[in-house]
Amino acid sequence: MYSNLFWGKVVRLLITLFIILTINFALPRLMPGDSVVTLLGQDAAVITGSDFAELRSKYGLDKPLSQQYLAYWQDLAQGELGYSYHYRQPVTQTIKQHLGWTLALLIPVVVLSSLLAIILGTIAGWQAGSRVDSAITCSSLFMYSLPQFLIAMLLLKVFAFELQLFPLGGLASGNSNSTFTYLLDTAWHLVLPVLALTVSATSSKLLVLRNSVAKERHEDYIIYATAKGLSTCRILAVHLLRNACLPLLSLIALNIGFIVSGALVVEIVFSISGMGTVIYEAAIYRDYPLLQGCFLILTIFVILSNTLADLAYGITDPRISSRSH
Repeated sequence: MYSNLFWGKVVRLLITLFIILTINFALPRLMPGDSVVTLLGQDAAVITGSDFAELRSKYGLDKPLSQQYLAYWQDLAQGELGYSYHYRQPVTQTIKQHLGWTLALLIPVVVLSSLLAIILGTIAGWQAGSRVDSAITCSSLFMYSLPQFLIAMLLLKVFAFELQLFPLGGLASGNSNSTFTYLLDTAWHLVLPVLALTVSATSSKLLVLRNSVAKERHEDYIIYATAKGLSTCRILAVHLLRNACLPLLSLIALNIGFIVSGALVVEIVFSISGMGTVIYEAAIYRDYPLLQGCFLILTIFVILSNTLADLAYGITDPRISSRSH
């Protein structure tokens, strides 16, 4: 039964990827104007007519659309995403150089925000209507309403500029003598950016989990567990959170894509050369191959995250697997 559920998810994943990759192929070709001008961006002003014809032939733009589509899939199968005219190198190489720094932000943010949301959301939901619940919920709503750039600027102003506890930006001081000191220096530079993203990412997860816990605490199985004399910690950890965390799994999966795109502002504020900065520069310089590559990577992140969340549903709550059949 679970095997059928797994393969059903895989088939839907492949269909979704196929549709998205097709849209990724069609977007630049549906844009008005000459395709070569679109690809070259600002450099089109210095290209002659014969050079345009040569570029159309080089990139296969003079071929029928069906042949271009087939060549597009062949390039994808070989890991080719095109050529970045702004960075003057293949798109795959550009993404490889910057994706690591975004992951260095993304992974701690997802882990920390999820842990904080589970702890604080469980406390608030279990004590729904109390002063503790009101304090946690109001604080979360306030943090949720703050723009990410404002949180980043406030942290930079207070902890880096005024108190001088953290560096103003960048990824390293440049004076590391060993790999260990370099890693420590980099981690020290990432504290404020990670904190800025964690504050905004925690709020939405916390509110969702708080409402889920507040609803589940009145279910019969919780009342029965309480009547049996089980401790509150055991009830929460073993029984309640297993059901209450299901909406949180979906939100975590969706947040991965939003955090990567939302990191754009934070990366600019803290001068971090990650995917957010790459997307910003690609948009400014009209580097459409690079934009397509970044769009593809972000989409794959979100799809895989949602697929893993769906599979985790079946493991966490077997009733979902049964209902799917």
